[in-house]
Amino acid sequence: MDAKPEQPVSIDRVIADFQFLEDWEDRYRYVIELGRELPPLPEAERTEENKVRGCASQVWLSTHKTSTDGPLRLVFRGDSDALIVKGLVAIVIALFGGKTPEEIQAIDAEALFSQLDLRSHLTTQRSNGLRALVDRIKADADNARATSRA
Repeated sequence: MDAKPEQPVSIDRVIADFQFLEDWEDRYRYVIELGRELPPLPEAERTEENKVRGCASQVWLSTHKTSTDGPLRLVFRGDSDALIVKGLVAIVIALFGGKTPEEIQAIDAEALFSQLDLRSHLTTQRSNGLRALVDRIKADADNARATSRA
């Protein structure tokens, strides 16, 4: 299914904004704002299949393939019932969205989370959920790569 990218923010902007905001209260508010800017996930995509396992909050991730500009790329839509988690979903979508499966596999999400100092400011449950979301995106990239070769 072809889909247009719906990323409200680039990962470069997220990094720059995090560097600008030194106080973690401001960073939390910023993450929540990113979640509010995330386009709403259509109700039809809030399925059991799209639920991300391993998250304490409810998180949905919908993966779409597009190849309108050449190579196969993946576009992600996501949502959560928790505002801060929805913001984390927005960051992960900004990091991985619109990339080829090979580019997705090459991304070191942990390095970005360290750069943003996210892990030390998240609960263990949210940190595990973030890992589950990245694992799901990488699995979807593997799936897309395997099915595009078939």
